Amino acid sequence: MDERGAERPGDPTRVPVWLRAEPSRVRRRTPLTLDRIVDAAVTLLDRRGVEGLTMRGLAQHLDVTATALYWHVRTKDDVLDLAFDRIFGEVPIPRVSDDGPADVRVLARAWRAAMLAHSWAPGLVGRPMLGPNVLARTEFLQAALARAGCHGRQLAVVTRVLANYVIGASLTEATWRRSADPEARAAARDHVAGHPDAYPTLIASGHLDDTRWSDDMLFEEGLDGILRAVAHG
Repeated sequence: MDERGAERPGDPTRVPVWLRAEPSRVRRRTPLTLDRIVDAAVTLLDRRGVEGLTMRGLAQHLDVTATALYWHVRTKDDVLDLAFDRIFGEVPIPRVSDDGPADVRVLARAWRAAMLAHSWAPGLVGRPMLGPNVLARTEFLQAALARAGCHGRQLAVVTRVLANYVIGASLTEATWRRSADPEARAAARDHVAGHPDAYPTLIASGHLDDTRWSDDMLFEEGLDGILRAVAHG
């Protein structure tokens, strides 16, 4: 492990945090628990983003020593995995209905809302997705798609398409909202609109013009399009 809390490449002890046994607890006046660590990590990630989260800063926020923190989590990667799964826990699992596509819509909307509420979260996709909250909602998603008639390879493909759609939309929206103030948005619209010969199709589609089509509307219609394709698949 290096001084930043990252394990060296090829370290044989590196396994996902979800597959490790929790260490024995040390008695403290105010016990340091994994839940406290994850709560604090989410708070700091919301404030500072992934790059702004350090193990030293997390220990200071919790008012503990780095040694105490490392007793529960070995690396920053562990913390990110746990925090990401905590965000998925904010996505309510809908009541199962007889309408599989409707259940998918409910889950996808809530998933996007959680990603947008924690703008750092979409950028962590691609990490090991073994947390209980992630797996429970993925199970619900696939069960709903199975009720809609998806099975085997088609189920795997549609699951990936939906996941990539929700995550991609959330990442794009979160990045745009975080980095572009109203003046920058207006400048982007004006740049496209000011070059009709070069960008006639972009102008016609309202590209970068959030005064014409809202993110919510575009997300809903895109989701409907995917589910229509599934129905005719």
